[in-house]
Amino acid sequence: MPVKWLLYWQPSTGQVSSQTLGDVMKSIESINGVRLGRWQVAASNHRPIQRDQSMPLPQEAARELLGLTFSEVPNKHYFVLRGEHMVVETHANMQNIMEKLQLYRNRLTIFFEGYQYQLGDFQVKAGRAVFAHSENLRGIVLEVEYVPVSSIEQTRILLQEFVELLQEVVAGQNMLGRFIHLEPNYTDYNLPDQYSWQHTALQYITLMVYFMSSTRS
Repeated sequence: MPVKWLLYWQPSTGQVSSQTLGDVMKSIESINGVRLGRWQVAASNHRPIQRDQSMPLPQEAARELLGLTFSEVPNKHYFVLRGEHMVVETHANMQNIMEKLQLYRNRLTIFFEGYQYQLGDFQVKAGRAVFAHSENLRGIVLEVEYVPVSSIEQTRILLQEFVELLQEVVAGQNMLGRFIHLEPNYTDYNLPDQYSWQHTALQYITLMVYFMSSTRS
């Protein structure tokens, strides 16, 4: 599977807006990016249901369960357990099963959504992050993918150089800010150098948690 980098827009001043996303897409199209279609990632924060508040949670119950679905793999669902340092791939109906069994409740969902572009051996997804219940814009995201190689370390320099190129193109649109790569520590989750959807899930969960913490602050 191709290696992906997930980045978010950090403005120099002020807040991000829908105009920011429009300017980013114009920047990609200005270097002959070919629009391929739409994409979406749904990231949800689940908490265990305690019927009796006086009783402690069972030791085997995760206090936090973060789940993801990708539009590209609709038959799969991914769970990240940060406390246990695990990334689990399951069937897409697992979330519904948990809710029917009243094991976990979905507290909130963030949608990452936008358009995908092809630039030679690279694919770029530009999109926004919004809370599902309010459509409030939380951030602008960029997913950069190098198609030919699946080794994280072998693609690191190539992706760094490509991201720097995108930074220069975006700066040419008079946008004040930078895209920041928020890379998790894959070894903490026993994820190998060969890239997978589990790596992608961990990146999106890391960014989801960042947006949630910035909202509280």
